[in-house]
Amino acid sequence: MSNSITVRDIDPGDKSWLRREARRIGVSMEELVRRLINEKRTKTERRPKPSEAFARHFGEEHGVELPPPVRRCYQPLSFSPEEK
Repeated sequence: MSNSITVRDIDPGDKSWLRREARRIGVSMEELVRRLINEKRTKTERRPKPSEAFARHFGEEHGVELPPPVRRCYQPLSFSPEEK
């Protein structure tokens, strides 16, 4: 199975730049693009907020109902049988 992508209508100047840069560092154009994508991804990664991390691991997709946000934070959960 191949993991290649095809870029259509790329500017010829950009394509020649990619070719020159790849040749200069001794890798294929595909490898250079992979490295550029990886570099961009690591530069733009941000640390998720605790609420985002919680929602990703325990959200609706995993069968957990999240409490509604109350004034920019979550209301504490009560596990007692009585309701307030």
